[in-house]
Amino acid sequence: MSSLAGREAGLGAQRYVGQVVRAPKTAELIATLYRRQIVRGELRPGDTLPSEQQLMEQFGVSRPTLREAFRILEAEDLISVKRGSRGGARVTQPSLSVAARYVGLLLQVQGTTIADVYEARMVLEPACARLLAGRRTARDLADLNACIEELRGAVEAGHPEPALWSRQAARFHELIMQRSGSKTLAVQGGVLQDIVATHLALALSRDHARDDELANFRRNVRSYEKLVALVEERDGPGAEQHWRAHMEAAGQRLLREDLQSRSVVDLFS
Repeated sequence: MSSLAGREAGLGAQRYVGQVVRAPKTAELIATLYRRQIVRGELRPGDTLPSEQQLMEQFGVSRPTLREAFRILEAEDLISVKRGSRGGARVTQPSLSVAARYVGLLLQVQGTTIADVYEARMVLEPACARLLAGRRTARDLADLNACIEELRGAVEAGHPEPALWSRQAARFHELIMQRSGSKTLAVQGGVLQDIVATHLALALSRDHARDDELANFRRNVRSYEKLVALVEERDGPGAEQHWRAHMEAAGQRLLREDLQSRSVVDLFS
């Protein structure tokens, strides 16, 4: 373990000459080693790490140090640890929810408004719609249309429940980002999803009794259908232009009155 610590410390000294740099703890070095193996695919979801006793002997560390390394990896959703005689550490599939929790917390601490989050989405999603039009597959079209069918069915049955509508509408938006082919844009949009879905459900619940709300639902369904038609035609510029106009119009409805200046932290308090 000393050679690993020395190599990491040497790299730190080269990068930060003249600065005081905290030497990483042994548990952090062990966590870094396994993190690299997981992200590089050397360890895959479902793989089991050696027993605690084996790892303690391999790294020359105490049980508390090893368990601290495990806690770091568990917090990052990279492993799950089961205690007991039949327990052990197993590699898990990293989840977007981990990043979403941290980003959501950061936005709350900074006093970010709902309008600010929506503005970011109006940059991300139209660009994703353009990429989706150029890269779409038959499966993408089928999934988007299936989502529209559920929304249409809810509208035809009368006033859709806010929770049901917001869940299905959020799914449609997710598909646009996830199927765009840009993993970076999909992740950026995904970390905002919890905030967006919570806000949408709140806005719809407040407007549920409005006389024009059913007309808004029908308008949204038609807009979704038009986007899918543009995507099917591989009209990237048209898809981007249409989806930007859709989101601007939706924003005017969803961000009216106090919801526009409301902070993200208010959604979860």
